[in-house]
Amino acid sequence: MKIAIMGAMQEEIEPLLEFFEKYETIEVAGNKYYTTEYKGLELIIAYSKIGKVFASLTASTMIQKFGAEKLLFSGVAGAINPKLKIGDLIVATSLCQHDVDITAFGHPSGFIPEGKLFYESDKELLEIAKGVASDMGKPLLEGVIATGDQFVADEVRKDWIGTTFKADALEMEGASVAVVCDALEVPFFVLRAISDTADMDAGFSFDEFLKSSAKESAKFTISMLDKMV
Repeated sequence: MKIAIMGAMQEEIEPLLEFFEKYETIEVAGNKYYTTEYKGLELIIAYSKIGKVFASLTASTMIQKFGAEKLLFSGVAGAINPKLKIGDLIVATSLCQHDVDITAFGHPSGFIPEGKLFYESDKELLEIAKGVASDMGKPLLEGVIATGDQFVADEVRKDWIGTTFKADALEMEGASVAVVCDALEVPFFVLRAISDTADMDAGFSFDEFLKSSAKESAKFTISMLDKMV
């Protein structure tokens, strides 16, 4: 089975590359893809760069060029749900695009005609994640993750996203990956470790906790691969 593991930034996949140690580097469309094997699984690992456009390009390449049959996204996010603290893990049950706005034409925020407002994660992968969390004795919140091409560090915007989409966390890539996977019929899963609380201190929190949160997310992803073997 070929499995794609994706992050947005170098820091989000560094713990994975350190764990697997030996891999081949392939350059495609201005990006680097790392291929390796793990317990009989063929893995394609890459970071997309920040934002929805780069994330869509990378996810599409992993599926169409490398033949990924499932896609796992591992990275960090800002918390909306007050239950989430820095370092906590959240898995997306569904994802939406909080920055899409064609409400002037009578559509709800986040909706694009012929698309979906919410894209649901693969239920089998969600069950595997819950099993991993149980084995690790680690809390795992399931909820809605909102995506947009904005680093949100504003309490008002954060509250609007939470209220409008009933979102628990926000980031800048997940929903675009979900759109690609949904269109290409590839099961996907988005795991995020909380790096900040999307408020006035978000910039400081993000820099301080990025690497530690990314390690938490990567460790969980590797445990998921063990369950999938």
